[in-house]
Amino acid sequence: MSNIYHSAPSAYDYPLLIKQLLNRAKIVSQDQEIVYADKKRFTYKDLFARINRLANVLANLDLQTGDVVAVMDWDSHRYLESYFAVPMSQYILQTVNIRLSPEKVLYTINHAKPKVLMLNSEFAPLVKDYQFENSSIEHIIWLDDNGVSAEGMFGDNQARVVGEYESLVDAASADFDFPDFDENTIATTFYTSGTTGDPKGVFFSHRQLVLHSMAEAATLGMLPDKQGVSYGDVYMPMTPMFHVHAWGFPFTATMIGLKQVYPGRYAPDTLLDLIINEKVSITHCVPTILQMVLGEAQDRKESFNGLKMIIGGSRLTEGLAKAALAQDIEVYTGYGMSETAPLISLTEFSLNEPEMSAEQDITRRCMTGKPVMMVEAQVWGEGNKPAGTGEKHTGELVLRAPWLTQSYLKNDDAGKELWENGYMHTQDIAYIREDGYIKITDRLKDVIKSGGEWISSLEIETILSMHPAVADVSVIGVRDKQWGERPLALVVLKPSHQDTSAEDITAVAEQAVNKGIIPKYGIPSEFKFVDDLPKTSVGKHDKKVMREMYANQTEV
Repeated sequence: MSNIYHSAPSAYDYPLLIKQLLNRAKIVSQDQEIVYADKKRFTYKDLFARINRLANVLANLDLQTGDVVAVMDWDSHRYLESYFAVPMSQYILQTVNIRLSPEKVLYTINHAKPKVLMLNSEFAPLVKDYQFENSSIEHIIWLDDNGVSAEGMFGDNQARVVGEYESLVDAASADFDFPDFDENTIATTFYTSGTTGDPKGVFFSHRQLVLHSMAEAATLGMLPDKQGVSYGDVYMPMTPMFHVHAWGFPFTATMIGLKQVYPGRYAPDTLLDLIINEKVSITHCVPTILQMVLGEAQDRKESFNGLKMIIGGSRLTEGLAKAALAQDIEVYTGYGMSETAPLISLTEFSLNEPEMSAEQDITRRCMTGKPVMMVEAQVWGEGNKPAGTGEKHTGELVLRAPWLTQSYLKNDDAGKELWENGYMHTQDIAYIREDGYIKITDRLKDVIKSGGEWISSLEIETILSMHPAVADVSVIGVRDKQWGERPLALVVLKPSHQDTSAEDITAVAEQAVNKGIIPKYGIPSEFKFVDDLPKTSVGKHDKKVMREMYANQTEV
């Protein structure tokens, strides 16, 4: 007997499409606010109409199903509208990483081949001399906050400029009927940071983004109010909307119906003003941005009133976590990658917490977190076999979840390598504790191999960050005649501690050795004090650049 059900003839076969994320908010959040910096303020009712208007603008451009619409903008209401209108119209949204080098920005555009470019006037100089003869771009929609006209900007290619965004949207109809279609249709694409070779394109379907939004809401909804998300929260991204969908939060926040604030370009004073004036209560960012807003608040003697902040992208060090908590930021860690859409794990909090010391609490907040719902996480050792749990069973973290990119765009070979043996390979070295917490100890490419032993650069960075004089620190491996590689510590000192010596900071590492936290050979052989550390386009420490900088200068 078959166990496959037969639905009623008129039953709705509910496809998991991005348009379904709007269903609840359309009923209950009509009067909720969307804020764009100090420039624009409107309601969800307006948002739904503007999404329809943008869809009508695109419908008049003679596009085909599956065509790519690229966006080059800061975090804005326009970006939020494109998150919905573009994929809901069966086009693919390309979020262009405008912090890549100009050459790599143009590489991603040439590779994705968008038909439409939504271009902020601030990035026009980059596109102005673009070789349009060989370009896929047929239409440019002009985005502007500064009264800059597109007139005469593109010379012989001026005809490609359709018009200015707000004028086009205002003139379009507010009625649009978004169709149903296959939920496995590609919705978005964007490119990795490209720290090793050319950027690689990842892509996500409607089904994947809906499931990711549901899992994100459910995971945060399981946390206590002090750390989780609730209907009264005010959301603002401090991770760019061009990077991994701002960690999926704009989709999730819109689905829930939260007040949303979009800050434009990230400037510490603007971010802090918006947090205070709009009563922002939940956000996310990389450690670099956290350091920026902490410094701004210290200068202004402001507190953050319990702001919930998820840190990802780079390791949250214990020193930075302490500084954030001291300024009333409820800081904790999430983990993911461009390839994972990105949410994989999150720090866990409970209403019935076992008693723990302040030090244990800090350690927990800085761990990689526990896998979120529907994520299968394993650590593989030799021979691609599960290594088991516990600190002694370290290996590569591999994943399965329903929202992981299925390959790389137009790069099947890299996709096969990513998914070797049916699991996504993260290239992160980790172990999983008995209680389910994941502890990432390093990237495969960043592990320091000294005398046959592996040294975790992240672990050493965490120890050194505890010194009160250290503002930022990165540890890399440099050549050593005797040991092959030895750790070099690059340290940024706080302005008030410029007289600190290498011996002072070494003492912190020696204490960790005495407590059995790190081995003696983990103490860096040399310290260099620097004004700042190279960062990638999304604010992570760029260790590839650091290794190149110090490859020939240092042999410890």
